[in-house]
Amino acid sequence: MKRLRGIAKAKGVEMTVRQGGSHEVVSFDGRKVTTVPRHNDINEYTARGAIKAAESFGKED
Repeated sequence: MKRLRGIAKAKGVEMTVRQGGSHEVVSFDGRKVTTVPRHNDINEYTARGAIKAAESFGKED
C-alpha cells in the first residue's frame, strides 16, 4: 500500500481505498486501479501486478 501511495503521489492523483470483501479496492481519481488482498503477507506476483496496474494508470487515455 505504501508503494501504491507513492505512485499516486508521483502521478499527482488522489488515491482512495475502500473495503470490498477480503480485499481493498484501490482507486486513483475515482477510477478503480486494482485490488489488494487484506493479508499480512501477500504473494509477490500479486504485489507486482498491483504495482504494474498503478504505474500504468493514465497511459490508456
